[in-house]
Amino acid sequence: HPVREKVWTTTDAMASLATVATCNLNQWAMDFKGNLERIKLSIREAKEKGCSFRTGPELEITGYGCEDYFHEHDTMLHSWESLVHILSDDITDGIICDIGMPVMHRNVLYNCRVVCLNRRILGIRPKFCLANDGNYREMRYFTPWYFNPESPGYGELQEHYLPSIVQDVTHQKKVPIGIFSLATLDTCLSFETCEELFTPRSPHILLSLDGIEIMANGSGSYHQLRKLNKRIDLLKGATAKAGGIYLYANQKGNDGGRVYYDGCAMVYVNGACVAQGSQFLGFDEVEVVVATVSLSDVRSFRANNIARSYQASAAPTIPRIDVDFRLCDGRGIDACPSPTFEPKVHSAMEEIAYGPSGWLWDYLRRSGMRGYFLPLSGGADSSSTATLVAIMCQRAVAELTSGTERSKKQTLGDIRKVTKRPDYVPSDWRDLCGKIFVTCYMASQYSGCETRERAELLASSIGAMHTSIFIDEITQAIKRTFASVEMHGPRAIPKEQLKSEPRMEGGTIGENLALQNIQARSRMVMAYFMAQLMPWATDGDQTTAGGSLLVLGSANVDEALRGYYTKYDCSAADINPIGGINKCDLKAFMVWAAEHKGIAVLQRVADAKPSAELTGAEGAQLDEEDMGMSYEELGDLGFCRKVEHCGPLSTFIKLRHRWADGRRISPSNRAMGAAAPQTRDEEIAQKVKDFYFYNAITRHKMTTLTPSYHAENYSPDDNRFDLRPFLQNPRFDLQFAAIDKAVKQLASCAKRSAPDMDGKGEPPIKRAASSKGAVKS
Repeated sequence: HPVREKVWTTTDAMASLATVATCNLNQWAMDFKGNLERIKLSIREAKEKGCSFRTGPELEITGYGCEDYFHEHDTMLHSWESLVHILSDDITDGIICDIGMPVMHRNVLYNCRVVCLNRRILGIRPKFCLANDGNYREMRYFTPWYFNPESPGYGELQEHYLPSIVQDVTHQKKVPIGIFSLATLDTCLSFETCEELFTPRSPHILLSLDGIEIMANGSGSYHQLRKLNKRIDLLKGATAKAGGIYLYANQKGNDGGRVYYDGCAMVYVNGACVAQGSQFLGFDEVEVVVATVSLSDVRSFRANNIARSYQASAAPTIPRIDVDFRLCDGRGIDACPSPTFEPKVHSAMEEIAYGPSGWLWDYLRRSGMRGYFLPLSGGADSSSTATLVAIMCQRAVAELTSGTERSKKQTLGDIRKVTKRPDYVPSDWRDLCGKIFVTCYMASQYSGCETRERAELLASSIGAMHTSIFIDEITQAIKRTFASVEMHGPRAIPKEQLKSEPRMEGGTIGENLALQNIQARSRMVMAYFMAQLMPWATDGDQTTAGGSLLVLGSANVDEALRGYYTKYDCSAADINPIGGINKCDLKAFMVWAAEHKGIAVLQRVADAKPSAELTGAEGAQLDEEDMGMSYEELGDLGFCRKVEHCGPLSTFIKLRHRWADGRRISPSNRAMGAAAPQTRDEEIAQKVKDFYFYNAITRHKMTTLTPSYHAENYSPDDNRFDLRPFLQNPRFDLQFAAIDKAVKQLASCAKRSAPDMDGKGEPPIKRAASSKGAVKS
């Protein structure tokens, strides 16, 4: 290997500024042509801005979310074809390019960084810490790069024989593959990929001790509420202790799945941010983030940390590849590095506003559909969904005036493609909303005037094309069809003995639920019928192109956890932008949007108590009473179950302390009357039992859950995020018995420690008192 330390001259010291680039790219899984164009644009823009190094997102050639397409050999072939296009012209002349793509080495598939310069490949760096939790399934497709963990460093380099189509362009037969650094004439740089930053023994630690001054991380990190803070802490920590320059790249946008990659490419130097890209804002598919960094500052920072220097003096050597190239541009002593600043972090309400609305825009413009259709009930969930479509329209129209020239052209083209109007320019965001968004109030005999009025006001406020229908004729027709059912065969019941007229009032629970469910399911059928026909019904002289609308669902994450929705009702849709957001956050979002987005009626929606209006108008049927638990309780229960990985007993123990603030525990709808809990511990225990019972018996509903925007880390999405059997024993005999035993032990301990207040050796039961509206501190 080359000598680890170079001799620095006075000229080198003066010319220690390097201009480097990272980027956010809005890639689309398997869109090789579009992905290639965006990669090439980012490299050209980096070169135009004087950069000598460019890094890009993880698996940027294919798009990160290809999933089982990675199993296909064609995906590898087309990836190499894309790289050949990059290496065939002058795009990599004079700039080191770090490009993400899958590579098969010795019949093993790896998630790799391919590093190029001057139309040649310098080396291939495979990922060795794969993301395999949450929505990530990298080990389904890729293998971690292996090295002996007992040996120092990351092992020796191997030789990778290039495909013939690459050999013909680069005139290279083989290139190094493994964990390496590049030793240029003036510095040393290396790489890690996404998850490797998040691991306890991140590669950048050992690499920095070995003298690597610049680290690049190509990432595929998706948005989750309040997740950016963790990324920033990790980037700051990666350079604050050991010094150095760290470039972070990410995808940005919806690449075809449930997650939204939230960009925010950054550059950190010695623990401080010197460049940051947008997390959500802007519809430009290519955002290059540039910083001028000082290598002298890194060397001074490290040299003055004696403890770090002591560890570095004994650090193992990482294989280095010599590169006859300088990153520093030789600018004079009057040049200066990029200044430091505090990184921008959006509030949770801004995250809800801009993440799902960006996801909706990408889905719509790439789907080829005419717009969105939403059953708008006037309640919190559908109103939040409508608001996100409105914010999407606000952002699209704003992009036409405030975006880059490239983005203005792209966005106007997308608007015209969606609306099927080749010369259309929206006069404002409400005008656009009226072209691509249809809402419908689907009334029944149980609907109230208040929800109807709120739906009309909201639709009018955002410019949506609002409609209304009555579903009573549909539900009556279904009841008549049931009443005419005929039975056949030897076990047939005589017609006159067959029960055929279910009742909402005075009947059984089964009758009541069936009559509620046909209302909800009728709305789903009409939603899809109207979504297909409304463009045809409303198109005028400007377009006769037809097309269909995408149906939006509006079930929140808490109701999915509880199973409080009808299978194949209005929650059954094409996509759902709020399916990963809890009710408390949604209500806070509406209050925020009423103030910041000019939609005043949302405050009125937020103040109303949630109601399904399937058995009576708003107020006669309340969601929290139906569920037997509050939305705040559901949020805590879901967090314990998924994020903290608690079973019933552990959930009880945690919530006993978490709910020790005197809050009111909502009454159980399973343990009532003489069986109702009497003590505080019994109330909490029953709430935990109720939650796990209902979650188990309604788990089958998760298998049909509409694809939703992933926003919460306790999402119940059965597709990939929360994998559990959908036929469960809801009795949880052993688990619930353990809770009962714990409650008795706690009562016994309290009895022994409490003073004898009534002279009989037993203190009177004192239940925690609080107002109905008490919330967590």
